[in-house]
Amino acid sequence: MRKLTTVSLLLFFISLRSFGQGIWVENLRCEGKKDPIGLDMRTPRLSWEIRSSSRNVLQISYQILVSDNLKSLSANQGNIWDSKKISSDASIQVKYAGSVLNPAKQYYWKVRVWDNKGRVSAWSKAASWQTALFSAADWKGAKWIAWENLPDAEKIIPASHGKGGKNLQPTNNVLPLIRKTFDVKASLKKATVFISGLGHFEMSVNGTKTGDHFLDPGWTKYDKEALYVTFDITSQLKQGKNALGVMLGNGFYYTPRDKRYRKLTGAFGYPKMICRIQLEYQNGTVQNILSDGSWRTAPGPVTYSSIYGGEDYDARKEQPGWNTPVFNDSRWKQVVIADGPPVLRSQMADPLKTFESFVPVKTTRISDVSYVFDLGQNASGIPEITVQGKKGDTVRITPAELINDDGSANQKSTGKPVYYDYVLKGGGVETWSPRFTYYGYRYLQVEGAVPPGMANAANKPVLRSVRGLHTRNAAEKAGEFASSNDLFNRTSKLIDWAIRSNMVSVFTDCPHRERLGWQEQVHLVGNSIRYNYNIANLCRKVLDDLRTAQTPEGLIPATVPEYTVMDFMEGVFRDSPEWGSNAIILPWYLYEWYGDKDALESSYPMMQRYLDYLSSKASSHIISYGLSDWYDIGPERSGFCQMTPMGLTATAYYYYDLQILQKAALLLGKSADADRYASLAKEVKQAFNSKFFDREKMQYGSGSQTSNAMPVYMGLVEPQYKEAVINHIVKDIRDRNNSLTSGDIGFRYLLQVLADAGRSDVIYDMNSNTEVPGYGYQLAKGATALTESWVASPAVSNNHFMLGHILEWFYSSVAGIRPGENSVGFNTITIHPEIVGNITSANADYQSPYGLISSQWKKSEGQFELTAKVPGNTKATVWLPAGKISQISEGGKALSTDKGILVKETRNGKTALEIGSGVYHFAVKNNSIF
Repeated sequence: MRKLTTVSLLLFFISLRSFGQGIWVENLRCEGKKDPIGLDMRTPRLSWEIRSSSRNVLQISYQILVSDNLKSLSANQGNIWDSKKISSDASIQVKYAGSVLNPAKQYYWKVRVWDNKGRVSAWSKAASWQTALFSAADWKGAKWIAWENLPDAEKIIPASHGKGGKNLQPTNNVLPLIRKTFDVKASLKKATVFISGLGHFEMSVNGTKTGDHFLDPGWTKYDKEALYVTFDITSQLKQGKNALGVMLGNGFYYTPRDKRYRKLTGAFGYPKMICRIQLEYQNGTVQNILSDGSWRTAPGPVTYSSIYGGEDYDARKEQPGWNTPVFNDSRWKQVVIADGPPVLRSQMADPLKTFESFVPVKTTRISDVSYVFDLGQNASGIPEITVQGKKGDTVRITPAELINDDGSANQKSTGKPVYYDYVLKGGGVETWSPRFTYYGYRYLQVEGAVPPGMANAANKPVLRSVRGLHTRNAAEKAGEFASSNDLFNRTSKLIDWAIRSNMVSVFTDCPHRERLGWQEQVHLVGNSIRYNYNIANLCRKVLDDLRTAQTPEGLIPATVPEYTVMDFMEGVFRDSPEWGSNAIILPWYLYEWYGDKDALESSYPMMQRYLDYLSSKASSHIISYGLSDWYDIGPERSGFCQMTPMGLTATAYYYYDLQILQKAALLLGKSADADRYASLAKEVKQAFNSKFFDREKMQYGSGSQTSNAMPVYMGLVEPQYKEAVINHIVKDIRDRNNSLTSGDIGFRYLLQVLADAGRSDVIYDMNSNTEVPGYGYQLAKGATALTESWVASPAVSNNHFMLGHILEWFYSSVAGIRPGENSVGFNTITIHPEIVGNITSANADYQSPYGLISSQWKKSEGQFELTAKVPGNTKATVWLPAGKISQISEGGKALSTDKGILVKETRNGKTALEIGSGVYHFAVKNNSIF
């Protein structure tokens, strides 16, 4: 995100003056995306941003035109939908309400708006969306095809946790190439491919890879559903003969059983694919090429691929030109028809892609033919090597996030052995990287090759270069934060690298050891992630996974998709309310964050069933099982909760879930449900306080930070005791030399309770210390991504994002950008910077659903300055450190001269102002606070 510097602000105002006092519409989105393809819904939702040269702009009406051709739209004709002028302030999540949409078809749209100043905008520029396939019939009879089928007796669903039973014999499968040639008979208008390849696929047309995706499609519970991907391949085709080629990999769909590392042993089937190519000609005719028994297949050069074990590639087995129309495939065999998942859904979440590229910052020689390269950053991704050597030479790459004392790769805490073997074809320079797996690493140990200039008595291949390619979900960047505090800036980057590394097609715990979708971190760290990235579509995918994973009893597993049933240790790792409650919390958060009422409504039955499940587990309204405050800090090694009594966190979530369901029921017009949940919540609150609150000590449970913070945050504390409980939290932190004890579950609530109570000074002190467990301690230990434990233990993951809660505080308190009370999608905004510690300035941008929100402040002796940007169609409350109105100016003028700024209140040395859209520059002078 671009900061609003002095120069950019000047350019901003110049552009506004050149526009006059107008209003216009930009950044049209459909389902949160620009000109998306592959939408498999019949009523997609539209949004836009309102820009204006004047302040305090609100939309009062809009008109949308949708057409199936640009010519009609250019003539202002909506032959599919003309909404006419609708009196409404809605500019996000506006549901399409025109004629029935057809599958696999492109539509064009534009919008104009009327504002509260009596103005009407010009029509926006045209935008578009393309539908996908709405039903099984829309596949036109396309078949799942494969090299071979896995016998039903060898399927392992769910996967075996660990290495599987001793009766499982070693087995491997062919990673096939599949191809099809076809003719383009006339001049093309548009060509679209709808394709799924399991576990993962890479597609090419006429010898060139299609798109820039990695590990398509996203992970799902494959015995119930799979995702397909839509590509526009018009530019890749030519009139005459063409060829489509597909490589298939295993992913979570099939785990090879051998001596290599595997966290899980699962087998839904052997790799397979399904495909429909739609050719639309300029003459109006349509042709379909479908996957069927006529496609050809052969083993590919990928000889081993495991999501956990690594990948091997034998370049001698390459078949040059295999994916071009001139290739002779007479020696290939015909594919076999296969069974596939019963449901296919379009991949709506952003795909994985390759982003940063890291080159070594240090090289360590382990032996004559073994070198370790330090890439300087622990991140998810794949290695890339460029080598030159003899045919049959093998280069092995071992990734690791830590190193041993001798400098060699250390995989002790992330599972071993994981490696990549590349067999050279010889004859020139060769560049290779894995296609169907990834890992979390900082170091790459390369064996069997020698860097240029090094002694090479054994005549091994020359390693011309080695790189690390960072791969992650391609969700758009939504925000940036920076401050004058270097430790906080480094902490922000530390957390961001863990987010990037664990944001794939699910939110994983780590990019190496497990790569499972542990659910607690989604709702706990989601409030931080959404400031950095637009995760709306990825969260909707998580909700789809949750609905699929819910058991008939209503249980929500702790890991989703549930590839393995974690029923060991009395099932505590499968069924924990703090984890399962994501099924209730995330739908509500998605509504609050992005205004997505549809996601809430479609999730409501799941939410109810999970609540009923929790109720069935309660005894006298207390739920006494679960993982509780996982990885808190106590006298023993971190892991199971030590500081907070069993049942406190689980029952607190039970109450929190009831509150959410009550609000959701009211929003959805289900008043009887709302009354029922409100009544039950009252009983749970009473039971909770009877069991856990000590009125003499004014504390909950053991008095731990989590024990006290969660009841405060979730509204379980009676008003007359709230201040005393918060004071107990502060005292505990101060008595521990400003050190934390809260873990995975409690720390977010600890931060939020302190911030809401005006005690950001405590948060500052607690997180500015490099000598006690926490973020500063991790950085002092050399971490470059957030670690699993507060003390950066080498015995556990060193790239884990479950403890990244403070990023929310950086944005919402240090920079001060937070949603207003009862805000939906940031339609109301609070900008309330907290001036704490040695921080003299802070800046944050956040791309909200309504547009860019910006807060930039700095203080010097006797003066505080704040530049705030509020997007169109929203309002904001700005809090300034001023006790008297006369101290405040805006744009160099006394505040009293601006009638568009309303003084709301003055309290505790701060003044609240109500403002509308626009850019504001506030200054506060002669204030003793500085």
